[in-house]
Amino acid sequence: MSDSSRRLLTLRRLVALAGLAFAATLYRHLVRPWHTSWGATTAERRSSLPGDELLDDALAQSTRAVTIAAPPGEVWSWLARPGQSDFYGCDWLGNFVGTDAHSADRTLPDEQTLTPADTVRLAPTEYFVSPPVTTLTVRELDAERVLVLQGFDGGTWAFVLEPIAAETTRLLVRSRAAPISSRVGRLLYFLVDEPAHFLMEREMLLGLEARARRTPPDS
Repeated sequence: MSDSSRRLLTLRRLVALAGLAFAATLYRHLVRPWHTSWGATTAERRSSLPGDELLDDALAQSTRAVTIAAPPGEVWSWLARPGQSDFYGCDWLGNFVGTDAHSADRTLPDEQTLTPADTVRLAPTEYFVSPPVTTLTVRELDAERVLVLQGFDGGTWAFVLEPIAAETTRLLVRSRAAPISSRVGRLLYFLVDEPAHFLMEREMLLGLEARARRTPPDS
């Protein structure tokens, strides 16, 4: 290889590295702060929420929110039965990874039976990932107000309903990721898991908002 070819190759590598560094900086300082606080105010993002005490050394935290034109009771009717059939609009992502997701369009009173220590299943029992990874445990439940779920690794997922008017509810969702020891694992979390969770959670919030706002749940 000639000297000019080597210089050109080196220049291309430097340009590629500079491009990657710029993209990483843009993502870290603009894109990630936006999606980890989607819909939430600064005060909501900084506030303490139920479930925070379950994990002291979180790797990362997100707080997202949506305002729903429905009273807390109607929102809770949809929220109190989360699981494989309750992604509320993000079925495509669940089915992409084989979880056989199918969002519900109606609720029934006998489906709203969650209690503390219950297991919430996010995928079929025959899913290729071991069951503990695809299940969550109910750690806190206060009807029409709080639902806190926790994964096998200690990560938490909290839903908090705050009435802001007679027929309006503010729904806050906080996710706190458990520590990951390996550098590769942390890199995969920030580059893959966290963005995928944002896509799922955003669609879930919008889908839940549309269902609760549309009509009172079927009984």
